[in-house]
Amino acid sequence: MSERSNRRVLLIDDTPSIHVDFRKILAPEPVQTAELDQMESALFGSEVKAPSALFELDSAYGGQEGLGKLKWALQENRPYALAFVDMRMPEGWDGAKTIEHLWQDDPRLQVVVCTAYSDYSWDELLDRLQAHDRLLILKKPFDNIEVQQMANTLLTKWDMTERASLQMNHLEQLVQQEIDERKQLESQLVQSEKLASLGQLAAGVAHEINNPIGFISSNLGTLDGYFKQLQEMLDAYRDAEDAIGSSERVERLQQLREQVELEFLREDIPLLIKESKDGINRVGQIVKDLKDFSRVDASEEWQWVNLQQGIESTLNIVANELKYKADVLKAYQVLPDIECLPSQINQVIMNLIVNASQAIGPERGTLTLRTGQADERVWIEVEDTGAGIAPQNLQKIFDPFFTTKPVGQGTGLGLSLSYGIVKKHRGEISVRSEVGVGTTFRVELPIRQTKPAS
Repeated sequence: MSERSNRRVLLIDDTPSIHVDFRKILAPEPVQTAELDQMESALFGSEVKAPSALFELDSAYGGQEGLGKLKWALQENRPYALAFVDMRMPEGWDGAKTIEHLWQDDPRLQVVVCTAYSDYSWDELLDRLQAHDRLLILKKPFDNIEVQQMANTLLTKWDMTERASLQMNHLEQLVQQEIDERKQLESQLVQSEKLASLGQLAAGVAHEINNPIGFISSNLGTLDGYFKQLQEMLDAYRDAEDAIGSSERVERLQQLREQVELEFLREDIPLLIKESKDGINRVGQIVKDLKDFSRVDASEEWQWVNLQQGIESTLNIVANELKYKADVLKAYQVLPDIECLPSQINQVIMNLIVNASQAIGPERGTLTLRTGQADERVWIEVEDTGAGIAPQNLQKIFDPFFTTKPVGQGTGLGLSLSYGIVKKHRGEISVRSEVGVGTTFRVELPIRQTKPAS
């Protein structure tokens, strides 16, 4: 923030005597003799200090020189609050042109025009400079008190304006902060509603899928039993061929057996039934994992759950996202059950795994999942061999709406929501990354929630 409380004043005039007069008025030198000091000390019984200058006055003898001093003052963060500018100067820059250049660099500068006469009328000058509120006129010859009062008045006005501006800026920052927080809460609410809706949908779909899975699995089991009985009948028919007296009939049966590839069917049908059973079991496991992931069938209460089971369920849910991009390595330790909101913790794990798979890029990489326990806390690490995160982005990745993904491929809410969920569980989420090597996210959660967050 620029500090103009130093009462810095710039005088631009080509007449040296004017500078002498202004310095006497605005920045007088303290003059005291030793005898006067002794006399005043004797009279008042204390050391008398010389009065300090009223203003800090800088002099320039032409418009270009004045502009140079203004630029230097701005660079040093010591700008002028007020400038007295002579209207007529011989170098080609008159007062109006000088003021125009001054205001191009510092639009807030208060200016007093000093002139005995002018090539412009006052109204013409105001219209040219478009500055009815920042420009005053001082007629020559001027009165000392008038100069000092004008300087004091303008600087007081500037101080009040500056304080009002600072307060307004602070208010705008508070309002913007409130807007950002409201947007974040609204986004989290929308996302939570989406997750709840998806969870309910997943639970309903899982329930509906379970019914056809049940009878398909039952039918496959029955079909397997029927085929075994048919196998026995086929064996019996083959044994009975020797008792058939007609050679033509026997030859006909052999031709028919070759046409339908009976031996192949007897080997392949059991394999097809087995593969179908395995597929149904796989679908059933996915449905179970979907229900475990969403946990909509349970009330949204703090529960004791197995964290590793949640990780495995999540891996099954996102298997399609991973199978073409990364090999999954698991380094699990035996963990105790933890007290948490299971669906929310599963959401955090899914966000980290999906982000890791997307960070790996076109070449197949490795995704490593680790778990462990330290005192009364458990931890999960998700490590990828992706492109890594640039240092300037590491401090922003948990900010709402921040994303490095292309437009349309990311909302910037996943990690922000994950951060909020982990904090709600009185946990910590951290990240370490190296560009070109990969990224590791670590989530630490307390085993027990002594005071569950609302």
